[in-house]
Amino acid sequence: MTHPALAYGNLEQAMNALGGPLKMLRSSTLGVYHFPVVQPEYTSWIEEQRSWMTGVALSNLSFHMTHLYLRGPDVLAFLRHVSCTRLGDFPVNRGKQLMVVNERGHFIGDNVAFHTSDGVYRLSGPDIVTHWLQYQLEIGKWDVQAEKDASQNFRAGDPLIYSYQVQGPHAVALMQEICEGPFPEIKFFHIGEFSIAGVPVRALRHGMAGVPGFELFGPWADAGRIMAALETAGEKYGLRKIGGRTYPTTCLESGWLAMPVPGIYTGDDMKPYREWLSSRTIEVLGSLGGSFSSDNIEDYYMTPFDMGYGAFTDVEVDCIGHAALAEIERNPRRRKVALVWNADDVAQVMRSSFADAAHPAVPIELPLSTYSTYHYDAVVKDGRNVGVSTYCGVSSNAKAFLSIGVVDVGVAVGESVEVLWGEPDSSRPTVPKNTMHKVRATVAPMPYFQKVNKTA
Repeated sequence: MTHPALAYGNLEQAMNALGGPLKMLRSSTLGVYHFPVVQPEYTSWIEEQRSWMTGVALSNLSFHMTHLYLRGPDVLAFLRHVSCTRLGDFPVNRGKQLMVVNERGHFIGDNVAFHTSDGVYRLSGPDIVTHWLQYQLEIGKWDVQAEKDASQNFRAGDPLIYSYQVQGPHAVALMQEICEGPFPEIKFFHIGEFSIAGVPVRALRHGMAGVPGFELFGPWADAGRIMAALETAGEKYGLRKIGGRTYPTTCLESGWLAMPVPGIYTGDDMKPYREWLSSRTIEVLGSLGGSFSSDNIEDYYMTPFDMGYGAFTDVEVDCIGHAALAEIERNPRRRKVALVWNADDVAQVMRSSFADAAHPAVPIELPLSTYSTYHYDAVVKDGRNVGVSTYCGVSSNAKAFLSIGVVDVGVAVGESVEVLWGEPDSSRPTVPKNTMHKVRATVAPMPYFQKVNKTA
């Protein structure tokens, strides 16, 4: 089925012709993102999930991310202008989570910035951020050269680099074994350099759900040799390759909100960007789904503080949106939490989806249960909306059905709320006829395993 927005040249034309951004997104047939090249499952998604808590999880990130390479004397000044992240001096061999917002502090997206050598930065992540950075480079006067290596969905041939993520309690032991010579001590979000199988390798140190991890990268020509070394040595550490079904469920435990509605659809100041942005982009073709309903798309926007990023949001630097961010920091409205869904209610919804002809539910698929690009379910307390539930699904490690919630600051950990599951009267043909179902949920901290790991 051809998307109607493709008849128009840019976002501004498409959303005006299709009745505004909400109607455009609410009618899209595009569903959740499907990861290219990697298999949906290599073993069982349950065992793959458990591997990052009990052994080693190996994820191949080489194909789904877009990389933007920036070079030139103005790169750091440019990044300080476009990003609200605390960048500091951003020396070589460091990584940063790069966040971008509009002038009103509405979140557009985030990616990971690698400072790999003097004057060379690689920005990796969703196209949404890459598009915004490319636009800012075009309208500004920056001495910066940009090279884009698109994701596999938009590229012919091999990527420039491989990117392999190893994660889990035995990740350090695995790296120590396959490293030729002493494995270097790498601080969090620093980049280390070493050799594997006779070739140089670099790795960003990170972590998820309280367990150590590394993102290895290097020239694509070395990809097969490094993968073989990881798989061979990893067998005794319980290594499992992570498939496309399992990988996005890492968000349920770590709390990374991968795809909120970007703050680009409103504001006269954003109109030139909407006119610049092609209609053949996720910002135009993506779908908005779930039970949360508003006539104002700005009710779907987030801020860095809503998403738990306040600690590394810089409200002092003169970046895009800094004045608005300073005001939001003084008066925060929402915060990120984990929502633990009642298992009996989830089971009842699943049964209703195929066995209740009178009141069918939208099917709950496992392990990830979101069914749209931007997924927003209403969270209710005492009959009043108190937030939204986004990514949702099963965590075998938590032995629970979880979702990432963004709720009013007055909603406390331990409180009971209800998530409304369903999308009645949906205009999307990919959503079956359904009725709304209430699912009880308990508010918990996010990241979900943070309090456990601190006492382990």
